Amino acid sequence: MSQVIASDADRAQLADLGITPDEVERQIALFARPPAPVRLDRPCMLGDGIRGLSVAERAAARQAHAAAAAAGRVSKFTPASGAASRMFQSLLAVRGAGLRTRAAVQARADAGDGAAADVLRVLDGLPRFAFAEALAAAAARGGRPLDRALAAGDVGAVLDLLLTPVGLDYAAQPKGLLLFHRYPDGARTAFEEHLVETAAVARDATGAARLHLTVSPEHASGFAALLERVRGAYEGRYAARFAVGFSTQHRCTDTIAVDADNRPFRTEDGRLLFRPGGHGALIGNLGSLGGDLVFIKNIDNVQPDAQRGPALEWMQLLLGHAAALQAAIAGHLRALAGGAPAARRAAVDFVGEAFGVALPADAPADALRAALDRPLRVCGVVRNTGEPGGGPFWVRGADGRVSAQIVESAEVDGDDAGQRALFAAATHFNPVFLACALRDAAGRSYDLERFVDPSAVFIARKSKDGRELKALERPGLWNGAMAHWLTVFVEVPEATFTPVKTITDLLRPAHQPE
Repeated sequence: MSQVIASDADRAQLADLGITPDEVERQIALFARPPAPVRLDRPCMLGDGIRGLSVAERAAARQAHAAAAAAGRVSKFTPASGAASRMFQSLLAVRGAGLRTRAAVQARADAGDGAAADVLRVLDGLPRFAFAEALAAAAARGGRPLDRALAAGDVGAVLDLLLTPVGLDYAAQPKGLLLFHRYPDGARTAFEEHLVETAAVARDATGAARLHLTVSPEHASGFAALLERVRGAYEGRYAARFAVGFSTQHRCTDTIAVDADNRPFRTEDGRLLFRPGGHGALIGNLGSLGGDLVFIKNIDNVQPDAQRGPALEWMQLLLGHAAALQAAIAGHLRALAGGAPAARRAAVDFVGEAFGVALPADAPADALRAALDRPLRVCGVVRNTGEPGGGPFWVRGADGRVSAQIVESAEVDGDDAGQRALFAAATHFNPVFLACALRDAAGRSYDLERFVDPSAVFIARKSKDGRELKALERPGLWNGAMAHWLTVFVEVPEATFTPVKTITDLLRPAHQPE
């Protein structure tokens, strides 16, 4: 009997979410006894954990991708949940501060306020944004032309039109539904750019192009409506037939929040507080697709047509390289089934060469099969340019073995100067640009939950109703959720990584017409 979940109301709440009392107890124990930080052995570097594909490997990867795509084995998976409020954080701060005139914003910017400076950049660059015409139309519907508001320095009116329901309501919309790029025939949302990418990398011989997005429940209808509005035009232009699916983060992956004493946090009405478990919860969504070769790429990392070439090329190369490795793994597993010593030696050499994992020369066949029979990811990594986030590292596990992992700063022991120095020494960054092979040698889908490191959780401090709380995030989708996958890091050019974290990123050359 659970010591925490004792009331009928608690049990009913858990049953509604699909969470067991034992799981709640497990999560609370993690707050009380957090797992040890990741132990970095060294950063992965070019030639030591990160590889550059040779000319021959690129040629083979192109062929492998073309064959796999034609056979309908390729699809795309794009996490697209959540509102874009963080993208507009500076604008929301200025609006919240009650700065309604350009003179007031300018004075705050002159005093060193970064948010105010961002607002001025947005106002001055407004004609360059893909949503400029939509914003002007919203202003006209409201009875005050946009050009007059700008000329009068009425910053408040412009921010209201952009951020709130009186206009575009962009602060409450998901990034996927925001207009990102301008074209002669109109503007495209980030979602539409993903459709274009999917037609280029995942279209099969019959024209079917498969894309799956995870979305928030409140935004699902918006995505579906946009798809139906634009489907015909894009299918005609790209000779594709889009097979687009949507799913939401399962409520059973929510995690319990606790107070400072690690007791369940309860809301004012006495209910337990559960919070979304982070992007790591999406490992179930990925697994339920039953996909074979799946490319994962974030919703905001897209390019306009004129600058899309490098991203498409390297998506195809990574998918092809994953397909080639998947085929090689299947071959070694079949050979190991025969029991010949030569097959064992060949498998040991392959694991060392392909994945940088040193196995004993006399490793038994069972150990070799266990090392090879698992999901595979080929992760594109870019040169580190100071972007926040994780990177590729050799990590030493509790058993003393070293494996290649993507590590975030929050996973590293911040009190250990040596570990901090190793993290800072990373030469490459994880842009979430990865090709996954999700089926075994017999073509069966892996149970991806079996390869999660359940202890690789994140604990964050938050607040609700003015009270402090601690929140638990599940192992990250490309961190602990893929901890026990076969992993290959491949250097890709910086042009493949053009994220839109703030609205001013859309003014960068990578998002502007050529």
